[in-house]
This record gives sequence, C-alpha cells and structure tokens, in this order.
Amino acid sequence: MTARTWIRDLLMGARFAVSGGREGWTRTLLTGVGVGLGVALLLVTTAIPSALAARDARADARSERTAPTAEKAGHDTLLIAMADTQFRDKEIHGRRVMPEGPDAPVPPGLSRLPAPGEMAASPALDALLKSTDGALLRERLPGKVTAIIGDEGLVGPRELAYYETNEALKSSGTTPRITGFDNSAEPEPLDPVLTLLIVLVFVALLMPVAVFIAAAVRFGGERRDRRLAALRLVGADGRTARRIAAGEALAGSLAGLVLGAGFFFAARQSAAGIELYRLSVFPADLDPTPWLAALVVLAVPAAAVAVTLFALRGVVIEPLGVVRTAKPARRRIWWRLLPPLAGLALLYPMIGQGNDNGNFNQWLVIGGVVLLLIGITALLPWLVETVVGRLGGGSVSWQLAVRRLQMSSGAAARLVNGIAVAVAGAIALQMMFAGVEGDYTRNTGEDPSRAAISAMLPPGVDASGRPEAIARQIGAADGVARATLLTTTQVAPTPDHQNSIGLTIGSCAALREVARLDSCKDGDTFVVRGGYDASTTEAVAKPGRKLYAGNLYGDGGPAPVVWTLPASAREAAGRPDPNGTERGGILATPGAAPKGLGTDQFAMIYVQLDPAVPDAIEHARTAIFRADPMLTPFHLQATEQSERFASIRTGLFVGATCVLLLIGASLLVSQLEQLRERRKLLSVLVAFGTRRSTLSLSVLWQTAVPIALGLALSTAVGLGLGVVLLKMVNARVSVDWVSVATMTGIGAAVVLVVTVLSLPPLWRLMRPEGLRTE
Repeated sequence: MTARTWIRDLLMGARFAVSGGREGWTRTLLTGVGVGLGVALLLVTTAIPSALAARDARADARSERTAPTAEKAGHDTLLIAMADTQFRDKEIHGRRVMPEGPDAPVPPGLSRLPAPGEMAASPALDALLKSTDGALLRERLPGKVTAIIGDEGLVGPRELAYYETNEALKSSGTTPRITGFDNSAEPEPLDPVLTLLIVLVFVALLMPVAVFIAAAVRFGGERRDRRLAALRLVGADGRTARRIAAGEALAGSLAGLVLGAGFFFAARQSAAGIELYRLSVFPADLDPTPWLAALVVLAVPAAAVAVTLFALRGVVIEPLGVVRTAKPARRRIWWRLLPPLAGLALLYPMIGQGNDNGNFNQWLVIGGVVLLLIGITALLPWLVETVVGRLGGGSVSWQLAVRRLQMSSGAAARLVNGIAVAVAGAIALQMMFAGVEGDYTRNTGEDPSRAAISAMLPPGVDASGRPEAIARQIGAADGVARATLLTTTQVAPTPDHQNSIGLTIGSCAALREVARLDSCKDGDTFVVRGGYDASTTEAVAKPGRKLYAGNLYGDGGPAPVVWTLPASAREAAGRPDPNGTERGGILATPGAAPKGLGTDQFAMIYVQLDPAVPDAIEHARTAIFRADPMLTPFHLQATEQSERFASIRTGLFVGATCVLLLIGASLLVSQLEQLRERRKLLSVLVAFGTRRSTLSLSVLWQTAVPIALGLALSTAVGLGLGVVLLKMVNARVSVDWVSVATMTGIGAAVVLVVTVLSLPPLWRLMRPEGLRTE
C-alpha cells in the first residue's frame, strides 16, 4: 500500500465531509466546533509562557530593585518610595517620586513625571477613581490625574497603578535615590516540589482537552458507518472504507483548526477586558510559542485519523450494513487495567524523594500521570456497560434511557470521559496542594485580633508631639476603634551604642500591648525580664542608674540625653506585641521618659478596627495616608504564604476555569450532535403518543447514569493519584473530603447545566414532522 493510496482515500473522505449535503456539513461543523474549542484552549496554553515572560519583563523594566543609585542629588537623580496600597480585594501598585534634576529618569509608560500634587494612573485605576465605587479611594489618592500610564509601564491591562510626585521625600533621609529603572536580579530557581506542581497543573488541565478533541472527531459515527456500508456496496474494500472515514475525520479536524484559530484570536482580542483571579494580560502578550503551536497544528489532525481508525477496529463494515446493531462482545477489563498500572510503575521510583533528593524526573511524572488519567477513559466504557447491563424496570423514561445506554454504552462513556478526567485531575491536585501547603505557609506571629494594621514612622521622627498627633488623627477616623502609639529609642550605660537596650515609651494602655502590667500610671517605669536581650537588660537596667538615650551612634546629631532610670522601676513580664515582636529593655510612660530625644527614635502605631462600620479597613487606610503620606502601613495576618506557591495555585484556578468553560461548551455540542442523530427516533416516539416530559426525563437519565459512574471512577482514581503524589513529596497523606465533594459537585453541576440547555433543542426535535424525508 503506497502513500498515494492513503492520500487518495483521505481526500475522498474529505470530499464526502464537505459535499455530503446538509447532513455532511452539519456533522463537519459540529466536529469542527468541538475540535476548535479544544484547539483554542491549547493555543492559549502555548501562549502562556510568552505572556508570563512579557509581564515579568515589564515589571523588571519599571522596578527600582537593582536600579543604579547615587549618593547625592544630581541632574539625573530621582527620589522614589514605595506607596503600594490595597482597595478592598485589589492590590494597587504605587510609587511616590521626586525628581532632583532635569534629567531624572521617567518610568516606562510615561513621557514625563507628574508635577507636585499631580498623579499618573493606569487606565483601570483612573476608571475606578472616577466611578462611584472609588469614592473611598479618592479620599486616599486625592491627586489630580494628569497622565495615563501606557501599556509598557503596566504588567496587565487591569492593573491598578499610579505615580505621585511628593515634595516631602526631600526631607526624608532614608528615601532611595536612583538614576534609572531596572531589576536584573536573577530569580531563585524553583524547588523540586513547586516544579512538580507546575508540571502536574499542565498535565491535569490539558488531558481533558485532549479527551474532548478525541471525542469530537467521532461525532456522527453511526451515520458515517452507514455511508461506509454504501461505499462497500459500490466496490470499496474494508481498508479503503476505513481510510475514507479517516479522511472525513481529517476534514473535521482541519475545520476545527481553522475555527480554533478564530476562537483563539477572538479570545485574544477580548483578553484586555477579562480578569481572572486578579490576573489580566494584554492581547499582544498572548503570542503562542511557534514550535508549540506547530505541534498543535500537526498533532490534532494526526490524532483525528488515529482515533477514527482505532474506533473502527471492531466494526465490521459490509456492503449491506454495519454489524453494530448485533449484540457486541463484552468488553474485557484486563487490558484496561494496564495503563493505570503502568502509570503507577512510572511514578513508583520517585516515592519518598521529597525536596531533598534532586528534581523529579519530569518525563516519568508526565508519563505516569497521563497513563493514570488515560486509564479512566479505558475503564469507563467497561464500567458503564457492566452496570447498565444489569439495570431494568422502573418508569417509562427510565426504561427508555436504560435501553439506549445498553445499545450505545460506548457513546455514553465518551460523553463523560472528559469530565471524569478533569475531576480526577482536580481531586489529585487539590490533595497535592493541601498536602504541601504547610511547607509554603509560615506563622508570622502577628495577631490580627489585637490590631488589623500597624503603621511605622521610620527613624528620624521628631519627639515634639508629632507621633501623638498622628495617632490621635488616625484614632478619630471612622472605622477605627483605637490607635495605639509606641515610640522606641536606645539607651546605654555609656554615650555610645555599646551594651545598648531598647526603651519603649507609651501610655499605660499602650505598654500593656508589650508587657503584662498589674498596675500602671503615668510616671511609672518597668524593666522587662526575659526579652530578646535579657542578659544585656539585666546588666544595664538597674533602678537608679544613669543612662544615655537618643543619639548613641554619633552621626552628627545632638548629643545623647542623660537620663536616670527611676529607683521606683518595677519588673514586668514581657508579651509579644501585635506584630509578634517580643520586646525587652525598659518601658516608660510619657511622664517618666527622657526629654529632648530629637529625631533619634521611631514610632509604631497599631490600629484596631470597628467591625460595626462598613469598609472600616478602607477608612483606616485613608486615615493613615492623610495623617502622613510617608507612613508605611502593614496589614497583620497570622500566616503568610509563599508568593510562588500562591501564584501556581492562582494559575491552577485560572486554568481550571478555562477548562470548565471548554467542558461545558464541548458537552453541549456533543449533546446536540447526539440529539440530531436521534431525531427520527424521537419523532417516531412522539408520533406514537410518548409525552415530551417522558422523553425529557429519559435524556436526563441517559446523562445522569454515565455521569454518576464517571464521577465515582474519577474520584477513586483521583484519590489514588493524590496519595501517590503526596508520598512522592514526603507529605502526610490526608483527604480533604470537602474539596473532593466540591470537585465532584462542580463536575455534576456542569453536566446538569448542559442537560438543561439541551432541552429546548430536544423539544424542537420532538415533532411528528421530523419523520418527513426526501
């Protein structure tokens, strides 16, 4: 058999697909839509690396992390300070700048720096500030927007970002001074477990896509087989008929490639207006990697031909018909167990490897997971056939559904293969993420129940009442229950920093945040025992001893202040402050604290919120900004998660959302194709008096039974795969049954929605007029 024969027969099949009248066009179109949806998602996947690289490149271009710096002001220097903030659940990238010369660097996306009192904002932030939802944010960012940041200065089209010129930076001695923007720091390589997670996310999300594409090329199988029987009648042999069938599938897959490219470009153009889990991309960023796109273009038609030939291996096509209506041989299970067992064999050598024994073999991981998930597609037809073969009795709708499933259990299994693979992968990933989450989450020691926000005035604040005024202003704001102020400086037995210890100054209520005090009044002092500098405190903090406070480093400021620790100083047990810091040294109320400390101290304000006030945290953020734009607020949280781990999990959620949309759309197309093939049968049943409600229920049962079996199988496989993966990373094996139920419920909900959406077309098909033919 020559390649010329193959090409001739494939082209003949392609002609049948596009010139077979309305039936042929409809089948080709349905196949094209099903394949096209999968191809579109595959193209999006191939574009992800370039999109992430473009985002990172723009972030580095505007960063000051490793930017060149200068010690003194010059014609090309710029003072820049972080001013990031948060509005509800949205992060806002902000920078305060102050040019010190005419050639000061300008951030990407701007042609000039804004003038004092002005602000440059991203399009999304500008729109938010102008909207009614942004009223609270306008109070925090009152500068007039005079420029819009261009795309090259933003990581994404929906990013909230701004630059604000603030002359107060001139008076701060700690503001970084740069001569350009750059971040050339090499990121740390991912550890083996995070790399494994990325591989698993891609495999688990792309496998359902491949399954759906394989199912889509088999649309209209029964009608196609009858056409092949007609070809046998005019002289074609069995192999020729199969090659012609592969040509029809090839035509549908090529149509799918064209439609998929169209779907991809349509989605690409609308990408700027879409934000998933705080992630958005510019359309130009979605540029598929050429070799990956070429692989998709070649693999999809090849898979269509291979799947069609594989599907016809057990079908006897004779000149007078297709031997499919006879009772088929029972499916055997032994060979269907081989793929999952082979997958386990590939993963077994990596059990116990964890993070300490090098990277996981990515090809073994991919091969093992793919084989386990393919095992679902092999086992599900056998499971459906075995179960429905034992069903019977019940209502008319149930009997109609069961009989249909018994006659075409393979088609029913193909309908739910994709959702079963998706659910199994999701369950395994959820177990994996839950199992290793503790390794990438740390306890910060912070106590959000005592303070929601801490705001620090950096070293250099004046002691002449300014911190107290700021704390009062913040404490008087709406939504703030209390603002607690603590100022800290250093004291030592000599006028230098040798053997220095901390001196914390605050009201009695404020000091109780850092120590356990039985009684306290203004004028009291306390010595904290057991703090982080316990031995030095014991040697230095002796009641009645003369100490030096303030400028202990001799940096050109005023001389240290002489202060005597009162003889009435009492011992107190320390406690961690809301930030989790356990202070030591000396505590003093304002009446006993040394005077004239100047700028040799820093202040910390702890803000407690009033839960009865709506948007209390937004009011508090605004109050902190208004009190002093140079304040640095920190949101207290009991735990902190690795940014890389959180990013991978966000990628999983984004990908899962896209796959769920594909699953829903593909299921709907598949359901409509099956209804189209059964149009005459439905018309016959209606003509004989079958009620529409009975037929509608039968369609629901035909979907529900395979879905229930598919979800049961996918849960078992997903749990098994999750256990193996957790053992590979040396994590404790545990099952989050809530997540398992959630994944299973989402899969069932998708199918239920698709079934409901297919009811209107079903009702249109249930008419006696459908018996008419030409």
